[in-house]
Amino acid sequence: MSRVVIAVALATLFVGVAILAHNRPAASGKADPLVFVFLRVDPARDVAILRPMIAPDIGVQLDSGPRNLKRGTVLHCTTSIREHSAIVEEQKESISELLLDCGDHKFVVKGLDFTQGAK
Repeated sequence: MSRVVIAVALATLFVGVAILAHNRPAASGKADPLVFVFLRVDPARDVAILRPMIAPDIGVQLDSGPRNLKRGTVLHCTTSIREHSAIVEEQKESISELLLDCGDHKFVVKGLDFTQGAK
């Protein structure tokens, strides 16, 4: 369980830093949305692999929306953080999850893939 907590924390931290470094106010004062390309589904980890234009591939789990998505689809997403309680190593902890709102599809970030190779 501690691996999951560490992976989620690192994913949240890494993507958060990448978002802060990438987002600059547009002419209207709003930050530009993040852009992702759907690559594939990894059935062994039960996650979809998205390729962001600013960081390594990330593993995401569909939170809501249609389950069908064509390979190569470009997604314009906004981010938010969702927190909930969990028992970690017999202690109550607060877990933060990075959410991607891509219109009809909403994803939860589950991990990073530094291999950079589309399989």
